[in-house]
Amino acid sequence: MSIVITGANGQLGSLIIEQLLQKVSADQIVACVRHPEKAIAYQKQGIEVRYCDYDQPESLEQAFTGASKLLLISSSNPDDTIRLRQHAHVIEAAKQSKVEHLLYTSFAFLGVGSIAPSHLHLATEHAILTTGIPHTFLRNALYTDFVGVLGLDTALTSGELSIYPGDWQFNTVTRSDLAKGTAAVLTESGHEHQSYELTAPRPWTFHDLVIVLSELAGKPVSLRQDPQIHNWIYGFLRKIDTSSTSADLEKLIGGPVTSLKESIQPFITVQYQ
Repeated sequence: MSIVITGANGQLGSLIIEQLLQKVSADQIVACVRHPEKAIAYQKQGIEVRYCDYDQPESLEQAFTGASKLLLISSSNPDDTIRLRQHAHVIEAAKQSKVEHLLYTSFAFLGVGSIAPSHLHLATEHAILTTGIPHTFLRNALYTDFVGVLGLDTALTSGELSIYPGDWQFNTVTRSDLAKGTAAVLTESGHEHQSYELTAPRPWTFHDLVIVLSELAGKPVSLRQDPQIHNWIYGFLRKIDTSSTSADLEKLIGGPVTSLKESIQPFITVQYQ
């Protein structure tokens, strides 16, 4: 079995490979990267490194040769037209390379929100379906990372978290949990022709967040709704489905997802308690 991971130098890709190494031997993993010189650590672990650039179709077919399973990690290009073209290059190369199973990191609950990336992921999924290659769609929820722009440090020191008014609910997850779930699918059988909504099993709210912040601070942190807040994140959050949930991720990882308290700690820099 040969498991090929695109975007292997990225945050998610590197975490997935870390999880794969706990399940299979290094010689079963192929790390496809745009900058092989930045993947020396993989080679030292016995992982084969191949050059793979979504914008260079000629690099892809050779990179995917012999792949039992190919994970297409969605392009991070900010231009969706470019992203779709890049995905099309990968999908065509997968077909030409006779990849046995194609997996794609999509987005949770597509079609519910109005944001453009939903259309991108739907189009990519459709393109994969037309190939006839056995597939798995890993529909990832929004990363809990978004809390990094909410001013958690300020809330801890001031005792108040200011948010834009609204009935906010979040199904977010950590990259680490997504990596665990993805590695499970990549190393197990029976996941062909499946779509998984990889979200938290229950939504959390800003009220839950201030409870956790209060625990971390060792003092009360209150919640204040402020209609004068100008933060791009709220406009983005309104355009996607942040509240729908699924048990798929916990089933795949065989246990609970990372708690909200643990998930937000990497985004806090001030000393508390």
